[in-house]
Amino acid sequence: MAIVETDLQLAQRAALVGAAVALPHFEALAELPREVKADGSVVTAADRAVESAIRDVLTAARPGDAILGEEEGQTGSAGRRWIIDPIDGTALFVAGDNRWLILIALEIDGDVVAAVAAHPAQGSVWWATRGGGAFEGRVVGGRVVAETPVLVAAGPGAVAGCRLGVVPEAWGRELVAPIKELTPALPWPIHPALMVARGDLDLAVQTGGQIWDFAATSLIVQEAGGSYSGINGRLRPGPGASVYTNGEPLRQATLDLIADQAARAAT
Repeated sequence: MAIVETDLQLAQRAALVGAAVALPHFEALAELPREVKADGSVVTAADRAVESAIRDVLTAARPGDAILGEEEGQTGSAGRRWIIDPIDGTALFVAGDNRWLILIALEIDGDVVAAVAAHPAQGSVWWATRGGGAFEGRVVGGRVVAETPVLVAAGPGAVAGCRLGVVPEAWGRELVAPIKELTPALPWPIHPALMVARGDLDLAVQTGGQIWDFAATSLIVQEAGGSYSGINGRLRPGPGASVYTNGEPLRQATLDLIADQAARAAT
């Protein structure tokens, strides 16, 4: 009898295939062609190759599903939709910084139900399913090993004194200024949202992005016991800036602080 691959297993396999495509490009950056998109962001041949490889895996296993990717847009129309960011942090990638990610999420009828976030150059992978918790693992020999549950820290519910991470660091200075007045931003060796999920940070602010930047990490943080929303309070991932926190009190305090600063700036 054939073993049926779950959606999470499929997402993990697709992420590992994408990593296998991305890493040789990362190791030969001097030869990697790159372009600047209309929005000023960088795109490379690696971004396109990784997305194509991931799409091939998903399409072969779930031919009826829709797929939305940063580089190729949406194909198909269905209640089940895979959301791909083939290289999250392309600017890091082309700079030789190992903090870039591969992000894959499955959305069913508008709700993200499975997610994988991989740091291929660091050999780590994170995942979650709706109602199933969040986990961190290592990648050894192309396989996921050493599965460990992750949980947010029982940290402060106020912005002052919380442990803060900001990504991208070069964006959103006005947005995070009132937050940084109360607590300094800390270095982040992995994506700050994943640090929140693991309890290494209390608050992460992602100062811009699209749904593919947030779909996977939002579920991982939520399943680790934390909270996620856009800065406008939208609970589902979408375009704009977003916050990840150790829980609802800190999320609301952060949104209130941002809204208060915006109101003062408008007067």
